[in-house]
Amino acid sequence: MIDRAAVDALLAGAVEAGEVPGVVALAADRSGESYRGAFGRRDLAAATAMTPDTVFWIASMTKAVTSVMAMQLVEEGRLALDAPLGPLLPWLAEVQVLEGFDTQGRPRLRAPLRPITLRHLLTHTAGFSYNTWNGDIGRFMEVTGLPATRSGKLASLHAPLVRDPGEAWEYSIATDWVGQAVEAAGGERIEVAVRRRIAEPLGMADTGYIAGDSQKARRVRVHQRAPDGTLAPSDFDPIQVNPEFFGGGGGLLSTGPDYLRFLRALVGGGELDGVRILKPETVAEMGRNQIGPLEFRAMRSVLPHLSNDFDPFPGVTKRWGLGFLINEQDVPGRRAAGSLAWAGLGNTWFWLDPASGVAGVLLTQILPFADHKVLDLLGRFEAAVYQRSRST
Repeated sequence: MIDRAAVDALLAGAVEAGEVPGVVALAADRSGESYRGAFGRRDLAAATAMTPDTVFWIASMTKAVTSVMAMQLVEEGRLALDAPLGPLLPWLAEVQVLEGFDTQGRPRLRAPLRPITLRHLLTHTAGFSYNTWNGDIGRFMEVTGLPATRSGKLASLHAPLVRDPGEAWEYSIATDWVGQAVEAAGGERIEVAVRRRIAEPLGMADTGYIAGDSQKARRVRVHQRAPDGTLAPSDFDPIQVNPEFFGGGGGLLSTGPDYLRFLRALVGGGELDGVRILKPETVAEMGRNQIGPLEFRAMRSVLPHLSNDFDPFPGVTKRWGLGFLINEQDVPGRRAAGSLAWAGLGNTWFWLDPASGVAGVLLTQILPFADHKVLDLLGRFEAAVYQRSRST
């Protein structure tokens, strides 16, 4: 069993040292939840204590949920991994590749070499990008007035590609397009699909795009890390009021216990407490390398107030499955080769380890992304989980 007192001391110490305002962390193995802890405050400007049921903006941790729903539709025969998506989503048949800018600063565009498929979108090889980590798309947005996806405007999805489909891995708005495919093929809005396909079956009562009064009362505040390392409450609010669309790539609100139930279902081969959301063979396929010889590329930030540079486990080969980062070597003292993971912009993190049957979640609410102190805390928490798992 996990040494709960040691993990409690680890997390409480991070709060006392000012590394994080507050933190929620949970872990599970195949027998069930093995650790749950909450320390610190939801808001440095208030006295409200962090609790396990605190509601977080989980940002890109939404991507895993959307990817699972897409694979449910593949199982149902309503989506196909390798068919062109243009007939279902006409704009994807019209999208062009940004080659650069002319001498007047106007974008130079051309047709892509091949059509976009669902597999491209799920693996971030469709050619899309994010302006947080790609200066060219940021310049395109400045020149054309294209809004960011965080605006909630449908026009934000009409971004050009920066590479031809299938030619490179680049973190991107692709999963927002997966969300559009889920809506078009499934015949219901994504916020309804999340509730019907994931949240209600798995008992995730606090997970969704729209916060009720209870969730609003338990929301955590976003904090900003200053260059000197200090933290202060931020006015940044990622939740849009009446957006034109809810993004498949981000926007969900959730709690640690809720998200751990989702991870436990995946560790269980698509089933939790007698409820099945995916076939075991589908879950296994999602966890396999889907990008061949291509590799995860370090994410170099061009918007330092939103993100630091990010390269998890430098020197370890990393690839991508159908919705997840995959580390292809063991991480000493931590997750095994073949583990799946990702994160959210506000420094929310998860991993699931099929080989060991272990999953974990660590939630804070800090910008910029890939906060070094949070990453260090995640590593220490994960090591503590595995120290006990491997000794029993």
